[in-house]
Amino acid sequence: MSEDRRQKESRSDTTLSSGTLLAFDFGTKRIGIASGNTLLCRANPLTTINDEKTVTRFAKIAALVAEWQPAALVVGLPCNDDGTPHELTALCRRFANRLKGRFDLPVILVDERYTSLAASARLGEEGIRGRQQKALLDQYAAQQILQAYFDEPAAGLIA
Repeated sequence: MSEDRRQKESRSDTTLSSGTLLAFDFGTKRIGIASGNTLLCRANPLTTINDEKTVTRFAKIAALVAEWQPAALVVGLPCNDDGTPHELTALCRRFANRLKGRFDLPVILVDERYTSLAASARLGEEGIRGRQQKALLDQYAAQQILQAYFDEPAAGLIA
């Protein structure tokens, strides 16, 4: 089976029934998290996990999953400008697979190109700059990732 055909088949199941979704902007130092509902199709920044230890990160994510009871998880997949894999792409896929394994929820990968740039611009428009912007940037990037999924669910890939 060709790669294009596999991707088309993986994409075909990414539209979900109504429910809450949590989205993640994965990074090696921070993970931004956003929430949204498929009925409203509106994403909101939620929180940022500022910890590099995997155990601590997943404990905090588990608490959020228990609180929000999401129908699925959305993870931003970093790519270079030309769509080729980024240095973090493999780590991000591994993170997505861990989420899927630990929480037994569907995990959808979404191209996250330019989401941090869009998040920074939005924060700047709101007058948020410097340290305050840095503290919020990852959760706003997660919001951009989730909103991109809401705007075009067929663009997501099942992890």
